[in-house]
Amino acid sequence: MNRYTYFFLILLFGFSGLNAQTKVGGVVNDNTGKTVPFANVVFANSTTGTTTNEEGEFYLQADDNFDTLVVSFIGYETLRIPLDSRVNLNMEITLEESASTLEEVVIYRGKTSKKNNPAIDILKKVWANRRSNGIRAFDQYSYKEYEKLEFDINTIDSTLINSRIFNGMEFIFDYADTNKVTGKTYLPMFINESVNKVYGDNILNEEKEVLLGNKNSGFNQNRNLIDFVKDIYDDYDIYKNYIKFFDKSFVSPISTTGIDTYNYILSDSAYVDNKWCYNIVYYPRRENELTFKGDFWVNDTTWAVKNINLETTKDVNINWIKQVYIEQDFKVLSDSVFLITRDFFMADFGLNKKKSSRGVYAKRTMLYDEYEFNNKRPASFYQQPVYNPQSQAYNQSEEFWSANRLEKLNEDEEGIYIMLDSLTKTKAFNRLYNVATIVQSGYVEFDGWDYGPIYSTFGFNDVEGVRTRFGGRTYFGQSDPWRIEAYGAYGFKDQKFKYGISGKVLLDPKSRLIISGGNRRDVEQLGTSLTNSTDVLGRSLASSSLLNIGDTDKLSSINLSVFSVEMEPLKNFTVRFGANYRELSPASPDFSLDYYVNEERTEIASEIHQTEFSTILTWMPGRKVSGYGVERNVVNEEDFPTLFLNYSLGVKDVFDSDFDYKKIQFFYNQPLLIGGVGFSNISLEAGKTFGAVPLGLLSVVPGNQTYFELYNTFPTLDFYEFVTDSYSAIHIGHNFNGRIFSRIPLLRELDLRELIGFRAVYGDISEESKKIDASGLPLTAPDSDPFYEYSVGIGNILKVMRFDVHFRGNYFQNPDARSMAFTIDFGFHF
Repeated sequence: MNRYTYFFLILLFGFSGLNAQTKVGGVVNDNTGKTVPFANVVFANSTTGTTTNEEGEFYLQADDNFDTLVVSFIGYETLRIPLDSRVNLNMEITLEESASTLEEVVIYRGKTSKKNNPAIDILKKVWANRRSNGIRAFDQYSYKEYEKLEFDINTIDSTLINSRIFNGMEFIFDYADTNKVTGKTYLPMFINESVNKVYGDNILNEEKEVLLGNKNSGFNQNRNLIDFVKDIYDDYDIYKNYIKFFDKSFVSPISTTGIDTYNYILSDSAYVDNKWCYNIVYYPRRENELTFKGDFWVNDTTWAVKNINLETTKDVNINWIKQVYIEQDFKVLSDSVFLITRDFFMADFGLNKKKSSRGVYAKRTMLYDEYEFNNKRPASFYQQPVYNPQSQAYNQSEEFWSANRLEKLNEDEEGIYIMLDSLTKTKAFNRLYNVATIVQSGYVEFDGWDYGPIYSTFGFNDVEGVRTRFGGRTYFGQSDPWRIEAYGAYGFKDQKFKYGISGKVLLDPKSRLIISGGNRRDVEQLGTSLTNSTDVLGRSLASSSLLNIGDTDKLSSINLSVFSVEMEPLKNFTVRFGANYRELSPASPDFSLDYYVNEERTEIASEIHQTEFSTILTWMPGRKVSGYGVERNVVNEEDFPTLFLNYSLGVKDVFDSDFDYKKIQFFYNQPLLIGGVGFSNISLEAGKTFGAVPLGLLSVVPGNQTYFELYNTFPTLDFYEFVTDSYSAIHIGHNFNGRIFSRIPLLRELDLRELIGFRAVYGDISEESKKIDASGLPLTAPDSDPFYEYSVGIGNILKVMRFDVHFRGNYFQNPDARSMAFTIDFGFHF
């Protein structure tokens, strides 16, 4: 989960008269008293409607006045109910079985047949014609897109209104409203509008989005927050097999895989916008899977979907969300092709799934218009610039919004701007906002600088004992052209002070030309990653974890100085030229980095002095970033591949450097969302050092002697158990997202998730490097067979924890080899 999700969970859950024209709600039963799930509930003479849930419950709201409610379901008499007032809640509706069709119609409950089912016959025609509908039916396309995002606190009651947290903010409750999907009272807390022009080419497989305007309530200067809010909603296509959002893949009821996942019922037929359409109701065949329930209307000539409603079931295995509701409308172009005109998405966030619990609505409304087709543009048109701040788009006039909104704001939404602009000026709100910012970023904000990160304040290792750390950074705004960061640390056992300082300056925003430098003197656990870090202040958790396995005294004292020049010639492709000088020595008397300095092996040195030059190429296609300063925030973390190539040159005698060598390293990381079977992450690493180097400069296969999950390490290996100067490694992890446990009674209620993993490394060490080693450690490489591990685990324990058991596959003959290891990890995940 992106770290800005923490901000919203804290800010909005921390908070834990404007009425529509017609509201109805209640439950639908049959004449035996049993509830009727998935019944149609519609306002008479309109297309505004819904279906009952698994308990036969419904809620429906419309902005217009209606005087009649129509309730129907196959096998029952259609019931027309007069509405005596604008608000009719807690209705108890009884449907009578249809006497005229009782012998002819099967009343569907539970699983429906896949054979001789007219709903599935219609669905097959939808599949056959899906390529002829939508923008994919044209070579090129363009359209205007209007997006409205809104976050609301829901379940407003007297307890919340009288809460001390709202002292000084009581006026906001004058803006409460009722949600048209759930019927809960809610209070708007954030609104963001944007207008985009979208261009695409299906031949080139390219798309470009141009932001014309962006406006929000109270947070116009926080681009990071705006970009995060926009990114939590993924684009999805109902015609594809899976609808993806919140890191999950839900089976689409329109897809070819839906036939094995859903029950389908042909429920009704009627004219919709002068087109004869069939109504199909669908619901899941099994519980606890990533599925929807709802209905859709299909045109009888083009076999395109005219309207669809999708709602997650109450037992779906997804965290922090009680319900997701999606509604899409399509229009006909030239009497043949259907194009989307409206897309509404709502997620009901909550700490639990109880109906009465308070939570947050996250709503997105997308409107589409001004479609144009087959206007060919050159490939260069679709190239994305590295620097594109679009400042004007964030400061558009009211005249612009009046002309470009594809849907006028209603009176309630216009009031949100007034309320929220006033709210952000209150001291009470800003206190809550500041607390959320601290938890999300780890920094305490002051005027021009931040203190932190607070999460690194304490640590422990065998050399320093208890370690305390304090630090800070300059911060004037998220697009600062320069930044300085520093820290100090003290170990109560070794009684030594450590420090680090770094600075960077953005010289040219268009090419993102950055120069940076820094120095760090500290104690560190080397060999926690095969691929070298270029962060002068970077320090692994393995260096100061409070919980460890075995001895953790193989730490090194490091004095590292770094200077680099970096640029981004193409979007998400960076080139970095760097130079560093480091001094390495053992931090513990029980650890040695000794090496021979002459061929006769009679002279020994205990410290390493090394100068190194490096060229680093990094490509991260699909990465989305926010801000245009010297530091940017990644919006879509864990959603894009990374390719990294590093060529390093060690130079002897420069600043009394000790060794000549060449080193090349490659790293590739690929996250994969694999339809209905979960998601995987695959990492590949390879590298080689040319030339004889001592232990401190070799590539140590990263062990893990902590009880915590450390990225791309081997949990059954100790530090320095394997040492190489050439290596190749693979790490594979897969999360089934509860697909297996959801089919097991009792376990399915716990919403647990199945985890598996596999890791392997192969490498060797040259005789030249072995010859100069005088450390006393056995320099062993996994050169006879690849070393491998495998793991099984359970995720989503109490929604925040995962537990993995790791098994060593071979090399049990190594001294003190561990055959098994346990790790835990904590985090917020959907």
